[in-house]
Amino acid sequence: MTSPTIKLNNGVEIPLIGLGTWQSAPNEVAKAVEFALKDGYRHIDCAWSYDNEEEVGRGIKASGVPREEIFITSKLWSTYHSRVEENLNDTLKKLGTDYLDLYLMHWPVPLNPNGNHYKFPTLPNGLRDVVKSWSLADTWKQMEKVLKDGRVKAIGVSNFSQLKLEEILPTAEIIPVVNQLELHLWNPQHNLLAYLSSKGIIPQAYSPLGSSNSPLLTDETAVAMSKKYNVDVASVLIVAKKVVALPKSVTPSRISSNLKGAIDFAKNIDKADLEILDAVAANGKQKRFIMPPWPVPLGFDNWRDPAW
Repeated sequence: MTSPTIKLNNGVEIPLIGLGTWQSAPNEVAKAVEFALKDGYRHIDCAWSYDNEEEVGRGIKASGVPREEIFITSKLWSTYHSRVEENLNDTLKKLGTDYLDLYLMHWPVPLNPNGNHYKFPTLPNGLRDVVKSWSLADTWKQMEKVLKDGRVKAIGVSNFSQLKLEEILPTAEIIPVVNQLELHLWNPQHNLLAYLSSKGIIPQAYSPLGSSNSPLLTDETAVAMSKKYNVDVASVLIVAKKVVALPKSVTPSRISSNLKGAIDFAKNIDKADLEILDAVAANGKQKRFIMPPWPVPLGFDNWRDPAW
């Protein structure tokens, strides 16, 4: 069984369910990627900052699935906003491919490329070393260039609020095809999704199952829905309704059930039950799990107190 696809605003088809690789432990991610591809996945979500792209590349090669059948996403890291091509080249080398299907700006926060850490440079006061003079619009221009050069087939963003999108859209020649966000039962971000729809930008859900040891898996509404439709709770949480979902697992049985169960559930769930799931957060469950200490305002609702 393979995932259904959805068409991006540039005509490229993207599988609605992909394998996430964030926080996959060393020596596990290659086997997870290999198994997922052999089991029917055709979408792998990576990032330079995950520090495991070489392993992901080994898993892709070991799967035996032809490169042209796999949709590979990676992400530009924050210390490379002024050096997009350099970061892309390193990602391509590590993955062992000469192109990406999708390249995203990981966070709308440019960090000092010459700071005291390769990923998270800090100031003497401990705050992350943000280059506040750098424009996200300039990063996007470089993203557009690597697209035009042909080494990526589509470009998008990640962790962008409406506020941050409006920093790049007025001067953008190419509209982002996706915005990858923390989207799940307790953080549905309905207003932002409506804005994305108005711009033709497809939302992607990272961590659709929540965090490690997630309380989402025991949410009473999700549990009740899983019993009603005879699927596991993870399948309910992944629900692919024009949102690209990227569940992460390194366990073969879970990797398999995340794909097959979610596809079956999405086919069978009725509109009234979708509305029940959509209302869970508003009924007292709203919660984010991913809130890095960026010392700049990101413009999201329900974010923690600022780190400055």
